[in-house]
Amino acid sequence: MRTVSIFKNGNNRAIRLPRDLDFEGVSELESVREGDRIILRPVRPTWGSFALMGKAGPEFMAEREGVISDNGRDEQ
Repeated sequence: MRTVSIFKNGNNRAIRLPRDLDFEGVSELESVREGDRIILRPVRPTWGSFALMGKAGPEFMAEREGVISDNGRDEQ
Protein backbone atom coordinates (compact mmCIF):
# COMPACT_ATOMS: atom_id res chain seq x y z
CA MET A 1 0.00 0.00 0.00
CA ARG A 2 1.22 3.49 -0.84
CA THR A 3 0.44 6.73 0.95
CA VAL A 4 -0.15 9.77 -1.25
CA SER A 5 -0.96 13.34 -0.33
CA ILE A 6 -4.20 15.06 -1.20
CA PHE A 7 -4.19 18.71 -2.24
CA LYS A 8 -6.51 21.44 -3.45
CA ASN A 9 -6.65 22.06 -7.21
CA GLY A 10 -9.06 24.94 -7.90
CA ASN A 11 -12.39 23.91 -6.37
CA ASN A 12 -11.42 20.22 -6.37
CA ARG A 13 -9.28 17.93 -4.26
CA ALA A 14 -6.65 15.95 -6.14
CA ILE A 15 -3.95 13.33 -5.67
CA ARG A 16 -0.84 12.52 -7.69
CA LEU A 17 -0.48 8.89 -8.66
CA PRO A 18 3.05 7.53 -8.31
CA ARG A 19 4.56 6.32 -11.60
CA ASP A 20 4.30 2.68 -10.61
CA LEU A 21 0.51 3.14 -10.29
CA ASP A 22 0.14 4.79 -13.71
CA PHE A 23 -2.64 3.69 -16.06
CA GLU A 24 -0.49 3.60 -19.18
CA GLY A 25 -2.29 4.63 -22.37
CA VAL A 26 -5.43 5.67 -20.48
CA SER A 27 -6.67 9.27 -20.56
CA GLU A 28 -9.85 8.92 -18.47
CA LEU A 29 -10.54 7.12 -15.22
CA GLU A 30 -13.85 6.24 -13.62
CA SER A 31 -13.99 6.79 -9.85
CA VAL A 32 -16.28 4.81 -7.56
CA ARG A 33 -16.63 5.24 -3.82
CA GLU A 34 -17.17 2.03 -1.84
CA GLY A 35 -17.37 2.85 1.84
CA ASP A 36 -14.12 4.57 2.79
CA ARG A 37 -12.38 3.49 -0.44
CA ILE A 38 -12.16 5.23 -3.78
CA ILE A 39 -11.58 2.89 -6.71
CA LEU A 40 -10.10 4.16 -9.97
CA ARG A 41 -10.43 2.18 -13.19
CA PRO A 42 -10.18 2.97 -16.90
CA VAL A 43 -13.39 4.29 -18.44
CA ARG A 44 -12.84 2.11 -21.48
CA PRO A 45 -11.17 -1.27 -21.26
CA THR A 46 -7.92 -1.64 -23.20
CA TRP A 47 -7.08 -4.51 -25.53
CA GLY A 48 -4.65 -5.64 -22.86
CA SER A 49 -7.55 -6.16 -20.46
CA PHE A 50 -9.33 -8.22 -23.12
CA ALA A 51 -6.57 -10.81 -22.92
CA LEU A 52 -7.16 -11.13 -19.17
CA MET A 53 -10.78 -12.19 -19.63
CA GLY A 54 -11.59 -15.87 -19.32
CA LYS A 55 -12.71 -17.97 -22.27
CA ALA A 56 -16.41 -18.29 -22.98
CA GLY A 57 -18.01 -21.47 -21.72
CA PRO A 58 -19.36 -24.21 -24.00
CA GLU A 59 -22.89 -22.81 -23.62
CA PHE A 60 -21.87 -19.49 -25.18
CA MET A 61 -24.03 -18.95 -28.26
CA ALA A 62 -25.28 -22.55 -28.11
CA GLU A 63 -28.68 -21.18 -29.05
CA ARG A 64 -28.73 -18.33 -31.54
CA GLU A 65 -30.84 -16.95 -34.33
CA GLY A 66 -30.31 -18.36 -37.78
CA VAL A 67 -27.57 -16.96 -39.97
CA ILE A 68 -28.69 -14.73 -42.82
CA SER A 69 -28.77 -16.73 -46.01
CA ASP A 70 -26.19 -15.92 -48.64
CA ASN A 71 -28.08 -17.74 -51.41
CA GLY A 72 -27.60 -15.86 -54.66
CA ARG A 73 -24.85 -13.72 -53.23
CA ASP A 74 -22.35 -14.69 -55.92
CA GLU A 75 -24.86 -14.23 -58.74
CA GLN A 76 -24.71 -11.02 -60.70
